[in-house]
Amino acid sequence: MSERSDFLVPRSRYYGEVRPQNLVFNANLQEFSQRVSLICGLETNGKLTPEESYKEIKSLWKNLKRSKKMLKVGENPFSEEG
Repeated sequence: MSERSDFLVPRSRYYGEVRPQNLVFNANLQEFSQRVSLICGLETNGKLTPEESYKEIKSLWKNLKRSKKMLKVGENPFSEEG
């Protein structure tokens, strides 16, 4: 069963700075990429309208941006005043 899952939802290795928030964001980014790919395929094959596809992808993008903000990815941890 795991082989099928690996085929349908492949995961790539993370090569960046190993910090918990980076790893979580990378997993979120990979999931975003997989879902956008699936939505594009459904739209291309006529299963979703362009408007439905756009709304779905926009929602996924908002979730990814929220994730980045909550995880504070890309922020310098040493620049905080306190």
